[in-house]
Amino acid sequence: MNNRLRILRAQRNWSQADLADALGVSRQTINAIETGKYDPSLPLAFKIAHVFATAIETIFTPDEESTAP
Repeated sequence: MNNRLRILRAQRNWSQADLADALGVSRQTINAIETGKYDPSLPLAFKIAHVFATAIETIFTPDEESTAP
C-alpha cells in the first residue's frame, strides 16, 4: 500500500510525534506507516483521514501489484 501521509504531515508542519499524539499512537507507528513497513488498521486509517479532513482514498492507495489481475 502506498500513502501520502508524510506529504500531508509536512504540509501542516507537523512532526511525526505531533501526528502520533493526535492519533493516540506512537511516533514509531507513524514512521512505520510512512515508510510502508506497516499498513494501518481500518479504524486507524479512518482516524488518520479524519485528522486530515479527507477521504481515506486520498491518503492510501493500493500497490500496483495488488491491483493486477
